[in-house]
Amino acid sequence: MNSVVDWLRTSTPGLLVLCGIAIAVLLVVIIKVKLEPFIALLIVGLGLALAAGLPVNEIVGTAIKSNESLLETGFGGILGHIAVIIGLGTVLGAILEKSGGAQALTAKLLGVFGERGAPIAMGLLGLIFGIPVFFDIGIFVLAPLVYVAARQGGKSLVLYALPMLAGLSMTHAFLPPHPGPVALGGLLEVNLGWLILFGFICGIPGFIAAGLVWGNWIGKRIIVDVPEDFINDGNDASTTEGGGTGTVATKRPVVTTPPSVGTIGAIIAVPLVLILGATFGSILLAPGNLLEVLTFFGTPAVALLIAVLIAFYVLGIRRGSTVQELSTLTGESLRPVGMLLLVVGAGAFFGKVISATGIGTALADTMAAAGLPIIVLAYIISCALRVAQGSATVAIVTTGGIVGPLVAAQDYSAPAVALIAMSIAAGSIIASHVNDGGFWIIAKFFNLTVKQTLQTWTVLETILSVVSFAVAGILFAIIA
Repeated sequence: MNSVVDWLRTSTPGLLVLCGIAIAVLLVVIIKVKLEPFIALLIVGLGLALAAGLPVNEIVGTAIKSNESLLETGFGGILGHIAVIIGLGTVLGAILEKSGGAQALTAKLLGVFGERGAPIAMGLLGLIFGIPVFFDIGIFVLAPLVYVAARQGGKSLVLYALPMLAGLSMTHAFLPPHPGPVALGGLLEVNLGWLILFGFICGIPGFIAAGLVWGNWIGKRIIVDVPEDFINDGNDASTTEGGGTGTVATKRPVVTTPPSVGTIGAIIAVPLVLILGATFGSILLAPGNLLEVLTFFGTPAVALLIAVLIAFYVLGIRRGSTVQELSTLTGESLRPVGMLLLVVGAGAFFGKVISATGIGTALADTMAAAGLPIIVLAYIISCALRVAQGSATVAIVTTGGIVGPLVAAQDYSAPAVALIAMSIAAGSIIASHVNDGGFWIIAKFFNLTVKQTLQTWTVLETILSVVSFAVAGILFAIIA
């Protein structure tokens, strides 16, 4: 018995078996037992640490001191990086949604592209509005506008919905301040400016292939009518929201005088420009006052805080909202963020355990022997976790924890690390199916059967994943 335990804890094959068992247990408790991913990651991480023979004081500390334990440094290290960014990004999205920014963007894009180009307009709407707004919130806000465009165009709802969904999915998977890319920035220790740059470079081709090309092709072959009770001429949207286990009515607030498109675009651009300015300033400028200014204002938390304050004034106070109303909006928008942060923190702890046990080194040795590039390994692991348990966030934080030590052990440049992050993000969205809550939300909102959702949305996500990864892989081969 002792020889088996020693083999598991000290040999490369044994450590890989231990890692495989841990991931299998994680999937079972999430998929079969239906345990919250936060609890599941915590249990499996602790179990893996004990099974690998790590000392208890290294895992959880002592009764007197625990701030250097794997548990606290795993949670604290990542949450210190992402909590403020995700919180401010959520508030920014909420004020943009409440102000009627989506309506303004829709009217402008439809005016530019006309009736024939309405699907492209819907895609750009999802792409632009998806930067500050979470994926599911984006669906709730934009779906009524898609219904109106589909009714006016007189064609299948699928033709207008898929481009919009591709835009939302691309921004959610690849661009800060969304949770996945922000978490990867912390797990792989790469600047968010590089993630923004390569998020656009890798994600846009995927968006075009999945949302515009595939959406146009399949939208002409799967005909779905807009239900009468979903139509409100863009003024007061009653929709049906569900995750496969019931439905609730939701309403989009009426905004009689939405802000200008220029205002919305400028507010969305502020944090992106500031973060990119700090990133490239650190490369192009010598140390000095200008670089310090760029660094301060380009810190993601500061950049997003500036954007939020501008939005509060321009879209709130100047348009008649009180500070109390803005505070209420802030509190309401932050309520769903708690569990998300706990999942990311637990995933980072799991990654710390993998690093401390030597599993990361074992994976590196095996990968080197097989000649498998790290970017391919990261994509495969992320894809497998996504397909198995459905959550993109769990796939990202678990994969980031596994490959993080491998990345740290190599002398990769920041752009190369960002491309590895893009491969993980791409894998986390592949093949959305019945174990993904987003699958059911889309089926309900766009009047699709399960078969139609698989034919449209599942294929869209797979194309977006594969094309974006292909771009990341090609660039990685050039850069690395």
